[in-house]
Amino acid sequence: MQSLLRTLQQRVDRAPDKGFTQETLLAREELLRASADLLSDSSRRQAYESGLTALAGSAPALMPALDVSTSKEVGGLLLLLEAGQAFESFELACRALQPPQTPALGSTREADLALLAGLACLAAAVDLRQQRRYEAAAQTLRQGQHLLQRMGQLPAIRQQLSDELDGLRPYRVLDLLSRNLTAQAERAEGLNLLEELVARRGGLEGFGDPSMGPEEFQAFFKQIRAFLTVQEQVDLFSRWAEASAAADFLASTALTASGFAQRKPERIAAARERLEASGQDGLQPLLACLHLLLGQVEKASSAFEQGATPELKRWAEQQSSDSLAQLCAYCRDWLARDVLPGYRDLEADPDLEAYFADRDVQAYVEQHDSPSARLPATTESAFGWDMGSAPVSAAPASPSGGFPEQEDEDEQWDWDGTSWLESLREAWDSHGPASWMERMPHWQWQRQWKWPSRRTTTGVAVAAGVALLAIASFVRLRSPAPGPGRTPIAVQPVAPPAVPIKPTPPVKATPAAEPSLPLREEAPSEAQVQALLEAWLDAKAAILAGKDSRIPLEVLARPSQLDRLGSERDADQARGETQTISTDITNLVINERDANRIAATVGLSYTDQRLNSKGDPQGEPSKMELRNLYVFGRDGGIWRLVSFQKAP
Repeated sequence: MQSLLRTLQQRVDRAPDKGFTQETLLAREELLRASADLLSDSSRRQAYESGLTALAGSAPALMPALDVSTSKEVGGLLLLLEAGQAFESFELACRALQPPQTPALGSTREADLALLAGLACLAAAVDLRQQRRYEAAAQTLRQGQHLLQRMGQLPAIRQQLSDELDGLRPYRVLDLLSRNLTAQAERAEGLNLLEELVARRGGLEGFGDPSMGPEEFQAFFKQIRAFLTVQEQVDLFSRWAEASAAADFLASTALTASGFAQRKPERIAAARERLEASGQDGLQPLLACLHLLLGQVEKASSAFEQGATPELKRWAEQQSSDSLAQLCAYCRDWLARDVLPGYRDLEADPDLEAYFADRDVQAYVEQHDSPSARLPATTESAFGWDMGSAPVSAAPASPSGGFPEQEDEDEQWDWDGTSWLESLREAWDSHGPASWMERMPHWQWQRQWKWPSRRTTTGVAVAAGVALLAIASFVRLRSPAPGPGRTPIAVQPVAPPAVPIKPTPPVKATPAAEPSLPLREEAPSEAQVQALLEAWLDAKAAILAGKDSRIPLEVLARPSQLDRLGSERDADQARGETQTISTDITNLVINERDANRIAATVGLSYTDQRLNSKGDPQGEPSKMELRNLYVFGRDGGIWRLVSFQKAP
């Protein structure tokens, strides 16, 4: 009994200090005392427990419940939240705020129910996140956002809901993309979220997302790739390639994987064209593989010869005396290690013989084969390989073998105390793009520039000979001159990327002049960036008010932002609502700047008011002081808004 009374007093003394009115706190106290009275009366308690026991053995549809009067309903819901039943408390609070139970506008009951709904929504989202039900957590947060926005109350809690929803984005991507391939709607939503996340970073190599550092993004992206199909990767990386060298490279790899596995040489040709157009140094060995897969042996040998360093040539000579055998062995291992793994729907062996035996491949090569490059059909005897010997298994690399040992596949990169970005830039400055990729082992970038595991001369010749005989049987290739063997990419120094300018001291932004749009200046000033942002905010406010923008949206923001704005307007239209938004820029500071990217921290004074179909206000207007990070990108000579988020 004493323990019960002591617990009661502690609960009464520790009332939640969240802004609830005295009326709700008194109702909570009365319910606690009524519970204590029942539990301290032995006869009433015995009857109560007997009823619970009988209910537990009855039909599954029945469950214990409490009958609470309307005057004490909010106090009961508050106790339910304190008991760890956040989701149930949120649902009941939402129901109490809907017609016909809607409380009087401006009443204490309305204020307490709104506060309770916001707190319960946050707690329910945390519970669902801990259960790894990320999409359910996101739906709960969106429901809470819409409820509080409709009521025009609690801007601070609305901001918390928005922050929680934003933090769930990577988890939602994993949740949605990991679902079965038949769940098309969910996977499409996951792909959209992934594109928004990458756009906010400013591309795969971007750093515009302070909530997810480079190391976290590496680990996240490694998981994501395993859930994407080969076609999804082709589509995604092709769209990102315009602003990302890494995406351009990955698009080439995905095209090669798709073309080889599905026997579509035209995709391999597209991958070759993409690599050639990139203009990066050190890609000749890769191009040699692609030329070989297209039956262009002379071009393959020439590209390999140009890309091999003297050290690599010495290594190649140890593998085989015939350059064509070296090319086949290199291509096969490159496919097995760097091209074919990493796709959800692709399982293929790097079998060159089966590839060249396919009729579609033969038809493509015949169609694009130059008559002057053909040999008589008896060419295969000129290779002079002993096809009766069995392939010799790969032997481990030896220090005396004339080439470095291969790095362990599972070895973690030792950053040696330096940041990932500094290490990446040092690699680019010293070795070019190949080393840039190699410094990201967890991304599953291509690693064809690593030293291959060593094979004996006989093994390479026999394994390559099988594929070359298949090639010669229908392409009638001209015997190439002896050339170098399989080799990592010979990296060449390239111009380092522009180093971001250090942030300037915060200053009060001056009012922007009449904007000159589209913004085409190579290095726009803060005033010009502010003018662009103000034009976008004005256009956005006009669209959400149900009007037209006086400036074409396409010159102000990237498609991802336009799609988001369109979705928000469509949702308002479905509810018969519009929004009146006023946004004033109080200060703007450019934090980072390079040739194609600008990141600025912006202070905003924000007010919004929802209107129904008759133009009458819905709830109270919201007033907030915001501090956001805006990222602008330059493509086609025009600066546009790429993404924005809450500044750290």
